[in-house]
Amino acid sequence: MKTGKIHIALVVAVIAAVIAGVSFSARSSNSQTPRTGPSAPVSPVKPTSKITGPTPATPAPANEASSPFAAAATQNALLKNDLAWTFGGKQQHGWQLYDLLISKTLNSDHDTVTVEFASELANWQKRMGLKSDGVLDEDSLMRLISQWQSNRLKNRDPADPSQLLTAPTTDFYDPSRAPELRQVERNTYAAYKQMVAAAIADPALNLAHTSPAELGPREQFFKIVSSFRSRDYQDELRRKSPNAGSAGLAVNSPHFTGRALDLYVGGDPVDTTDSNRAIQVNTPAYRWLVRNAERFGFRPYFYEPWHWEYVR
Repeated sequence: MKTGKIHIALVVAVIAAVIAGVSFSARSSNSQTPRTGPSAPVSPVKPTSKITGPTPATPAPANEASSPFAAAATQNALLKNDLAWTFGGKQQHGWQLYDLLISKTLNSDHDTVTVEFASELANWQKRMGLKSDGVLDEDSLMRLISQWQSNRLKNRDPADPSQLLTAPTTDFYDPSRAPELRQVERNTYAAYKQMVAAAIADPALNLAHTSPAELGPREQFFKIVSSFRSRDYQDELRRKSPNAGSAGLAVNSPHFTGRALDLYVGGDPVDTTDSNRAIQVNTPAYRWLVRNAERFGFRPYFYEPWHWEYVR
């Protein structure tokens, strides 16, 4: 009996050991603790981390949107091409053709669609008694035009013949122009020759010339297209171009004085279409005149890039 009891106890012990081993194996396979070391399995899914925002190595540049004139700059970018206004009886669109004159008037070196320009414009508007919001709207444009027009010749009495001289054909865009159409007021002509000499001396223009004060025969830029015109001649031009309007052919023309010069600055010499004027206002010759002509006593007629008046 004693031996039988021992056998039963051994069987029970073996069965308990087997059950314990199975239970331990199951617990090990279901454990959430990952294995580490060289034998650990590699997951095919890359881990992700929470993104809390950009961390640039260097500080970000200042954002123009934070400027108080950001909205004005955006509006100017639209008005530059789309502003509707009227001049000389004609509908006009935008002020992009007058960019350079606008910048010079405001003494600005910035593009007209920047916040810096809008800020400078606001300062000018304040001085002019306008709404100083930095937006170049119709009111501001009309004030600029008024300022430009006020700088032109005040006295448009026809020149006395004694005040005129006949310039040589070499000064003219069309050398075959009749002598009576090559007359220029004396002081105006002297100032013109000084200005031409300065333009020739500027290497950036690369003007062909025969002497420090004489343009070459094949050079076109800066040559005179038209100077003194009599009232009868002007009236004839108006009859030939009835649709030119007051912006194109004035009834009381400054050309009567002999102190107005049409100079060749590119494109079709005296065509007022926007496409032609867009060519002219971007030539080096025109840009040079805007920057320098005033030094020699010449002021522009804003609407015609080729037209300059001697006002001293």
